[in-house]
Amino acid sequence: MNIPIKTAFLILAALSAPAIARESGTYFYHKNWEVACDNTLTCRTLGFERDREMDSSVLLTRQAGRDTVPTGEVMLEKNDLRDDSTVNKLTIWINGKSAGDLTAAENGVWRLSQPQTLALISAVKGNGNVEFKGGESSFTLSNDGAYATMLKVDDVQGRIGTPGAWTKTGDKPESSVAKAIFQPVIQAAKVSQAQPRILSKSEVAALRPRLLATLNEDMDCERMTYPGQENINGEIDKDEFTLTPLDDHHALISTLCWSGAYNEGHGYWIIDKQLKGDPVAVTNAGYKYQDGVISSYFMVSSMGNSATEEQWVWEGKAFPKSRSVLWRSRSEDGGWEMPLLVTEVKTAK
Repeated sequence: MNIPIKTAFLILAALSAPAIARESGTYFYHKNWEVACDNTLTCRTLGFERDREMDSSVLLTRQAGRDTVPTGEVMLEKNDLRDDSTVNKLTIWINGKSAGDLTAAENGVWRLSQPQTLALISAVKGNGNVEFKGGESSFTLSNDGAYATMLKVDDVQGRIGTPGAWTKTGDKPESSVAKAIFQPVIQAAKVSQAQPRILSKSEVAALRPRLLATLNEDMDCERMTYPGQENINGEIDKDEFTLTPLDDHHALISTLCWSGAYNEGHGYWIIDKQLKGDPVAVTNAGYKYQDGVISSYFMVSSMGNSATEEQWVWEGKAFPKSRSVLWRSRSEDGGWEMPLLVTEVKTAK
């Protein structure tokens, strides 16, 4: 079972929402529905089953631009498949009448046809009843929050008052709808293959004040600020800083900033290889650095089915953020990937 969306997002917001709001798209939730619109204005709206005892869900995706048609997909919560049974057929029922079978796709996903998707949207944003029946995996889609999230999509994509709006339709021309925004392009730079090293105590003593000077409300590092404090397990983490060469002139400093029950965040700073200048903060939520990419992965629940993932790519002078994704209903087979930031990363030359 997933933890409530509100609780999940509040946990996420405490660590990375300021960066998401500043650099990426739009996230909004209301009751049993949520929406993530990325920086190209593609919006993905996710609705869960009515009682939320399980995480069976429907994902509606709509690209920006005039006359775009939404797509619909369904994923059954793994625990719905009792006795290791397999669902061979899944049928959508709207207001007590069958609207046809769905098409099985990969990784446990079922696809709705265009007429089924439009009929689902029409029903669920009001008082209609939408059910999916497939043996013991049947569930009823929640209406609670559907209209609010669809209104957010119309707002982000500039559809309010147009014939193609999901909610507040009107006679404004479709030409007034916002056009899709091209993905930013990041040219990755080659990175050094030199091995990282642990900084000496004297190097850390000289560097720590400058690292502390980079901290603010969006970039804190509790373990560096208060070394020697016990972590959540009652242990004292090593006061250790690593230097990783990036190229002939730049290096990457990293250290553990915070740790929790099933997450930890490392701080990353760019600095000159001689450690003479002022460090530039990248993130305090990093998970690892590899081949020019800093990655972050934050599990919102101990089950791992709700998470956020971010990446930053070295382009020669800085680490611009290249990816920001919310994961929902994640399992070994996949899950819903709801991007907030997408970019085109060109391979280092």
